[in-house]
Amino acid sequence: MARRRSVLISCAAGIKPFTRPALKRSGDPVDVPSSLNRETHLDAHTQRRNNRSLDGLNFFLADVRDGLGPYLAIYLLAVHHWDPASIGIVMTVAALAGLVTQGPAGALIDRTHYKRAVIAFAALLVTASCLVLPFTSSLSLIAITQAVSGVAASVFAPAIAAISLGITGPRAFTRRTGRNETFNHAGNACAALLAGGFAYLFGPIAVFYLMALMALASVVAVSCVSAAAIDHDVARGFDAGHAPHADSPSGLRVLMSNKTLLLFAVCCALFHLANAAMLPLVSQKLAQVNLQLATPLTSACIVAAQLVMVPIALLVGAKADLWGRKPLLLAGFLILPIRGVLYVLSDNPWWLVGVQLLDGIGAGLFGALFPLVVKDLTQGTGRFNVSLGVISTIFGLGAAMSNGLAGLVVQSAGYNAAFLTLAGVATVALLLLLAMPETLQVRQRPGEVAETSVPAA
Repeated sequence: MARRRSVLISCAAGIKPFTRPALKRSGDPVDVPSSLNRETHLDAHTQRRNNRSLDGLNFFLADVRDGLGPYLAIYLLAVHHWDPASIGIVMTVAALAGLVTQGPAGALIDRTHYKRAVIAFAALLVTASCLVLPFTSSLSLIAITQAVSGVAASVFAPAIAAISLGITGPRAFTRRTGRNETFNHAGNACAALLAGGFAYLFGPIAVFYLMALMALASVVAVSCVSAAAIDHDVARGFDAGHAPHADSPSGLRVLMSNKTLLLFAVCCALFHLANAAMLPLVSQKLAQVNLQLATPLTSACIVAAQLVMVPIALLVGAKADLWGRKPLLLAGFLILPIRGVLYVLSDNPWWLVGVQLLDGIGAGLFGALFPLVVKDLTQGTGRFNVSLGVISTIFGLGAAMSNGLAGLVVQSAGYNAAFLTLAGVATVALLLLLAMPETLQVRQRPGEVAETSVPAA
């Protein structure tokens, strides 16, 4: 009673009473700065809204990120009767514009606090470029619109990764990335089905309006993400509580000074050099076997592979922090040379389609693990997004050279030789990956107590 009266008197006098701090037991969660796990400081409604908004953003941007691609080629050939050389010029301009701006786009996302506005503005640019196409047949104007669309689309991948990292923090980033890739692949599959159906009913022009609608839907989705939930220092790869300095290294300097990151970039380039041409080669073989079935079977290959990628992305999100990055990466890289060899065994259309489904496993693993490995290797530098962009440029160059390499081999030695050549490149990538160390540090693994650890949600 005497202690209670003294506490009441102290409170009445405005004096904060002394209370003995509670002793921590071994099972109690570790106290951490709020910036390490911002979601724990948000109410449940805001967390649900952010998660669903990011889900929607990845779903609607899935097709927008990849551009019109073959749909534009079909439209220009069927409606405007362009020659293949002119179509190739437009496609090349769009690809190069998106390729050279990957690094600057990542640097922009690292520096800006208006990440949501950047996504919205880029989506509106893509919308405008799509809506202009039905009203012009000018080569220069169409090339300009596609270049603008390619530049705008280059910000989507680093911006989504940055917002995800800034909201969840490093510890929950793996789960969020797996979920991002899940909705991305589901969106790709849905968009491909809708594009095929609308093009059949209304002609190739319908694809442009579909992409414009998906871009506008992504603007709505990103506007629903809470701006206050994003820690912009964590989003660029700084450790929580780190005060950024003006003399922080550039993204290229981070890449060149980190041997493991540089080795990973080379592996990525070789992976895409081997992978990018495989589906076009399969399409050409299908056309040789049965011209009427070539297009629907190619579409089936794309949709089915995307559907396979959905559970693969979920697997990465659930297990990459437990098993590590390298075992899953090795599995994805191993499948690529196996695919190249299996294509040689038969020309049966259903065999070719079945083998192509393995792309859903290999590419699905790579797509989900790529931002995780870059985050591991750039954590604390503040150059996560620009490094993401620079490495994307490097493997984009590999993908750009893939079709040229395969075409030269097909012309001189045939399709089987081309598949075996690509399988050889994939084998080199696999061997180099074996030399790369595991990027997931012990302090990052769930259940480990360290200064930077966060209790599991």
